[in-house]
Parts: sequence; C-alpha cells; structure tokens
Amino acid sequence: MAAGLILAALVLGGLGLWLLLRSRAIRRETGLPLGRVAYVDTGAWNRCERPLFSQQYRLTGRPDYLVRGKQGLVPVEVKSGAAPPQPYPAHILQLAAYCLLVEEQEGRAPPHGILKYGDRAFKLDYTPALRAQVVQAIVAMRSELSARDVDRSHQDAGRCRGCGYREQCEQRLA
Repeated sequence: MAAGLILAALVLGGLGLWLLLRSRAIRRETGLPLGRVAYVDTGAWNRCERPLFSQQYRLTGRPDYLVRGKQGLVPVEVKSGAAPPQPYPAHILQLAAYCLLVEEQEGRAPPHGILKYGDRAFKLDYTPALRAQVVQAIVAMRSELSARDVDRSHQDAGRCRGCGYREQCEQRLA
C-alpha cells in the first residue's frame, strides 16, 4: 500500500513538473512575459474587454494582451507575419501608444512592451524618448485631421492597392 502511494506521488510529481515546463515553453513561444494575463483582446466588445482610453490624449486602443508581472502591466502586440530584422516603425509606435495608455490607466509607466511576430518577439523598453515620439505622432495626426490636404505617408504601392481612398487620391502609387 505504501509503495503504491509513493509510486502515485512520484507519477503525480513528474506530471506536475512536465506541465510546469510545458507551460513555460508555451509562454516563451507566445512571447508573453511571466505574469498573470490581465487582458486579452478577443475582438468582442464586452464589459471584460473594454479598450484602454486616455483622457489626456483622447486616444483609445486595444492591445492583444496585457500581462501583469512584478514590474507592472506590460502590453503585448501580436503580428501575424514573420519578424523583420528590426520591428517596423509603425509597430513600435502602436506598442508605444499602448504603453502610454497603460501609463495613464495605471498611474505608472510600464517598463517595456512586447512585439510578437510569427517567429520572434521583441522586448521594447518604454523610454522617455519613445514616449515623446508617440506623443509627437499623436499631435501630428491631430493637426492633419483638420488639414485640407494630407500627403501620402508611405512609398508602398501595395498599401495603396488596398486603400479605400485609392480612387480619390491624387498621390496614389497603384
């Protein structure tokens, strides 16, 4: 009887260890930092998944994940494609905007954010310089909202082909 209990305890202990190691491997694969997932954007607009909102900047956003760890709340943005050598500037600004939203909501800045591409994750420090860059981008976008004519913001014909304003745009590439 005692041998059976010892065997069962060893099996359960081994299973528990395997589950722990497997969950850590899965977390590494997803790019999520250690901590409790506090928010997941499933695409549903319900009470549990309200978007983040900044009263100061009149900005709303929904990161794919928010993970609460020892250093605070960390936004995680998931991109479906393969990772570029360096994150795209637009993706960096998007993640920085989520950091700004978390900062206002939590009353303290997150230490970093994570951009997770299909095959690689980038941990991006939320520095005062990055914060200033995203605030500057918000101010520039606000000023362009009231402008009569706004210049195209890219040199990518593929983006133009997918644009809903392509037919009316005098600067289209495609």
